[in-house]
Amino acid sequence: MSGYHKNEIYAFLNEKAIPYEAVEHEAVFTMEEMERAGIDAHGCICKNLFLRDAKGRQHYLVTVPDERRVDLKWLSEALGTSKLSFASAERLDKYLGVPQGSVSPFGILNDESRSVIFAADSALASLPVIGVHPNDNTATVFLPFADLRRIIEEHGNAVVLLDFSSSPPQA
Repeated sequence: MSGYHKNEIYAFLNEKAIPYEAVEHEAVFTMEEMERAGIDAHGCICKNLFLRDAKGRQHYLVTVPDERRVDLKWLSEALGTSKLSFASAERLDKYLGVPQGSVSPFGILNDESRSVIFAADSALASLPVIGVHPNDNTATVFLPFADLRRIIEEHGNAVVLLDFSSSPPQA
């Protein structure tokens, strides 16, 4: 696979002089597996969703704290778009260059069209560091949200911050 993957992400962060901590671990596919592995002891782990609009013309990479519930109806209204649904594995590969289970904001570095919109919970900005995969679910990178946001903006993708705490709670 070409593009940015674990080692390329580390090299990119080093080249940009962005402080980070990389935690290597067994492959994890769920938030529960990450918590069982003790990865959350290093900082707030983020949940990442790759979504598409009803016509499949617009894609969103949504990043929220792991405990945050995401109401897709509320989110589509907050973003001013048609009904949102999860994007297919094919779309994940095409736009982010990652397999399911490795969705990460770093995948946006593989978005050559620069069309994926990064939608993040504004609460992430107040945390010391956040944890996301380096496009590989065998590691988690902890870094300041401001640095991650800057990386995405410098790449040319739009960034939207939303207050997910105003989202309706899910039963």
